[in-house]
Amino acid sequence: MDNIYILMLVALAVLAIVDLVVGVSNDAVNFLNSAIGSKAIPYRTIMIVASLGIFIGAVYSSGMMEVARKGIFIPGEFYFDEIMIIFLAVMITDILLLDFFNTLGMPTSTTVSIVFSLLGATVVMALIKIGASSSETMADIGNYINSEKAIEIITGILLSVVIAFTLGALVQWLSRLVFSFHYEQKMKNFGAIFGGLTLTAISYFIFFKGLKGAPNYSAFKEILATNFWIVIGIGFLFWTAFSILFTKIFKKSILLVVIAIGTFGLALAFSGNDLVNFIGVPMAAYHSYEAWSVSGEAANAFSMNVLEEKVPAEPLLLFVSGAIMVLTLWFSKKARTVTETEIGLSRQGDGAEKFNPNILSRAVVKGSTKLASLLGGAIPQSTQDKIAKSFEKPEVKIPAGKAHEIPAFDLIRASINLTVAGILIAIATSMKLPLSTTYVTFMVAMGTSLADRAWGRESAVYRVAGVLNVIGGWFFTAFSAFLAAGTLTYIIYIGRGPAIAILLLVALALLIRNYLSHKRKGIEKLDKTGLKKSESKTVQGIISESANNISNVVSRTNKIYTEVIKGLAKQDEKKLKKTKKGVEKLDNEIEDLRNNIFYFIKNLDDTSVRGSNFYIIILGYLTDVAQSLEYITKKSYKHVNNNHKALKFNQIKDLQEINASFEHLLMDIVNIFDTKDFERLEGILDRKEKAYADISAKIEKQIQRTRTEESSPKNTTLYFNLLMETKDLVTALIHLMEEYYNSYKKN
Repeated sequence: MDNIYILMLVALAVLAIVDLVVGVSNDAVNFLNSAIGSKAIPYRTIMIVASLGIFIGAVYSSGMMEVARKGIFIPGEFYFDEIMIIFLAVMITDILLLDFFNTLGMPTSTTVSIVFSLLGATVVMALIKIGASSSETMADIGNYINSEKAIEIITGILLSVVIAFTLGALVQWLSRLVFSFHYEQKMKNFGAIFGGLTLTAISYFIFFKGLKGAPNYSAFKEILATNFWIVIGIGFLFWTAFSILFTKIFKKSILLVVIAIGTFGLALAFSGNDLVNFIGVPMAAYHSYEAWSVSGEAANAFSMNVLEEKVPAEPLLLFVSGAIMVLTLWFSKKARTVTETEIGLSRQGDGAEKFNPNILSRAVVKGSTKLASLLGGAIPQSTQDKIAKSFEKPEVKIPAGKAHEIPAFDLIRASINLTVAGILIAIATSMKLPLSTTYVTFMVAMGTSLADRAWGRESAVYRVAGVLNVIGGWFFTAFSAFLAAGTLTYIIYIGRGPAIAILLLVALALLIRNYLSHKRKGIEKLDKTGLKKSESKTVQGIISESANNISNVVSRTNKIYTEVIKGLAKQDEKKLKKTKKGVEKLDNEIEDLRNNIFYFIKNLDDTSVRGSNFYIIILGYLTDVAQSLEYITKKSYKHVNNNHKALKFNQIKDLQEINASFEHLLMDIVNIFDTKDFERLEGILDRKEKAYADISAKIEKQIQRTRTEESSPKNTTLYFNLLMETKDLVTALIHLMEEYYNSYKKN
């Protein structure tokens, strides 16, 4: 029987490593985003600074695994075998949940995940014990769990959202009012004071929160507590002098130092304080096993009072954990996905939005707009004009193909993000308020974005939807962690060894699936075979680049249409579903081109403006092609998916004949555009009438069949829909060829 607990320990050790990886992948967003988004310092330098912070924070971590040991449950009320079941269920749940959020690219709280997993597992185990007892009732469940901790976490979420967002918005608004977006000149005059204030705040945060587990920390804390204003004053004078010297010697903005030290500080605090979330449970399990193995008692009779004692983590374990976290930071692609989400929600400029608007986001935006109008009426116009000048953004000309190199926001905002987050976390820690590091850093970033007017009329509804989705995800984390851990606890209790083996295999399979899914999305993102945005400034260049897109669309149209006919012939639901997804991808790519029209026109030479008309018309015809394909694939898939009668032999034969003729036409078009032999387009246009005649003949034939032969109404409807939409598809392609040929002739 002892062997099963050894195996459980081994499993927990492996799960701890995995948890470190998935945890860092999600929490990296907390300390990387300000530096990455502002592009203040090179990416490699950012990673080195963050890595140092993580490693030092891990090594000097307090290592007190209190949450995992007794923060949520009363250890003495459980036996060793029960505790091991709880711990294993918690770790499996925590890993799968965090990996799920990482795959989605959504930030969440590792603290909430682990706490509510422990709470859910403990509640279920307590219910099992109560159910087996003749003297206990449901009213006794309070003897097993520490419900105050859960309430504290929920309170932390609400406080973090409100306080961090409000304060971030207020401080950023005041900072922008003083420095404006044209802050370079004002930084020369007031930069030293700004640097002194921000670096003092960040230093306080580092010493009070980041180095919490360092040797002699109590001495630091005592000095800060008894001589607070003296320490702050000395710090301010030191950093102000440092700012002056740095600017004079290196001829660079002190904001670079603020961002670098701020990133280091947040990374330090994250590692030092959140390490418990990743290794606390396995460590508690190990100490439990140690105590039980020397006790000589049965696993179901050994009380876990031992977990009441404070036991620091071993230095070697902290060192290894720090190394794993650093490696994850450098190599985790999911960490970059989560980072991109927050940067996307807070960026100053326009771009593709990740989140779709919803009823709530629309209501919030409309309500905020009306409130702003009412408040604006109470402020004199002269004051409004003066304030507006501070928020006038510099016009940035984006070179063709260089949009990705433009910072998401400037150095002022990045500095405020780090400073405000650091101050809030430090103050909350000193006042024992349950603010979450993840929630504070995220909401501060959202607040500063709002104050900076990054959420304009063009993007507000999308950004608000994104923020609401993230906040909703936080509550989902708590709910799903509680439910999943409780369920797994019951399964393991009932199934023991076989259940553990199955659950570990299922967890492994889910992790692999998520990894492959994320990898596939990454490959699709880097796919160079899709449609390309036009970067030319001349008509000739636009025509040439459009040729590549037309060839791409026509080639994919040929493939999709052929696959649809094959899928209908064989009643192949999977093939039809695949064609449906292929059309969705094509439609999204065309939509991206349409969304880029504004920037495309702005980028044109004055002598090439008429090229925009050609480009817009071309996109219109490509959209028509995609819409016809969407209709064809959707109707075909729906027919087969609903298990309707297969198309008759003659119907399939007619469609195959249409496809053969259509395929020949499309291949010729692709060849023309690949070879740039546009003179041959005239021959394509001459085949228009024959293509129409072929389709019309098939329609007439089906009309006769419908009148004389017994046939399915669903089949007839589908068949006519396919032929009519094929005719529309041919029409869109012919119009596309005509437009291209005419423009080619003019040039």
